[in-house]
Amino acid sequence: MTAKPLARPRQLALCAVMAAVMCVLAPISVPIGPISLTGGTLAIYLTAYLLGGGWGAAATLVYLLLGFVGLPVFSNYMGGAERLAGPTGGYLVGYLPMVFIAGTVVTLTLARFRDGGRRGAAIALALQFLGMVLATAVLYAFGTAWYCLQAGVDLQRALAACVIPFIPFDLVKMAAALAVAVPVRQRLERANLL
Repeated sequence: MTAKPLARPRQLALCAVMAAVMCVLAPISVPIGPISLTGGTLAIYLTAYLLGGGWGAAATLVYLLLGFVGLPVFSNYMGGAERLAGPTGGYLVGYLPMVFIAGTVVTLTLARFRDGGRRGAAIALALQFLGMVLATAVLYAFGTAWYCLQAGVDLQRALAACVIPFIPFDLVKMAAALAVAVPVRQRLERANLL
């Protein structure tokens, strides 16, 4: 009896590619308070759509580990364990449940509405967008709780500094990620890469 391989090489390659995409997009940042507006959540939305929950979480873990060991892949081209352990580290660690939730919703909706025609595709897209909203809410909750504990601020101040300014930008990033990821995933599936 032969051992079953843990993963197809294509899945591992896509996981590595998406971890690299995170390493490229996430450091790009615009400071708008204690938390910078970055390309990190955009990369997470793309990863969730293209890889699903499990593989998306694996790619995100690779990204976080690269930052943990000191590579400058976090916002403002920073890295190191102190970034993960600091006041804003909860938003980085929160990428893991975020990508898992969004990716799981994408996978479930694609399976459920695959042959539903235009109406099914529209329903799937709406549910995927809502899945990303839910996943982002989990990220906000996790990161904000961490920020309150680490920075010693109350919830109202934390929400005003770390959540409310980012909501419109994240909604735009969700829409942009879906606009890019839907055709990319279709092409990957036609090429038998997913």
